[in-house]
Amino acid sequence: MKTKAVIGLLLAALLLYLVLLGQRGVVLVASGEPAAVALGVGVLILPVLVVWAIGRELLFGVRTEAMARQLAAEGRLPPDDLPRNEAGRIERAAADAAFERYRAETEAAPEDFGSWFRLACAYDVAGDRKRARAAMRRAGALHRSSTSA
Repeated sequence: MKTKAVIGLLLAALLLYLVLLGQRGVVLVASGEPAAVALGVGVLILPVLVVWAIGRELLFGVRTEAMARQLAAEGRLPPDDLPRNEAGRIERAAADAAFERYRAETEAAPEDFGSWFRLACAYDVAGDRKRARAAMRRAGALHRSSTSA
């Protein structure tokens, strides 16, 4: 809950910043100077892009959390049982072995959102964040299609 409060506080501060930025954009456009109008349009586009990007990330987080809750209720979350070094990082060999297990599971059940969720977790543990997010997006798409069907 503490994390959500911090996120809310940061979003409120960002919203205030975007409103102030939008006001500056309006002032620039209203000046009528060609260079100022062009800059003002750019300044007005920026808040729209930021709101879109943050909305997309928040939606990703909400969907991921919903999938995790469902998998936890079903007892299908991957266990956090991999050995760690003194610094608390998961040992690479154990992460690679877990990844292979979850990759094979996903290949065997490519339409199961849970297998994609676990594969995303394995990618994340292995340090491949780009593929982890792609696998989690795939899990989300499968989850949405299974709940809406």
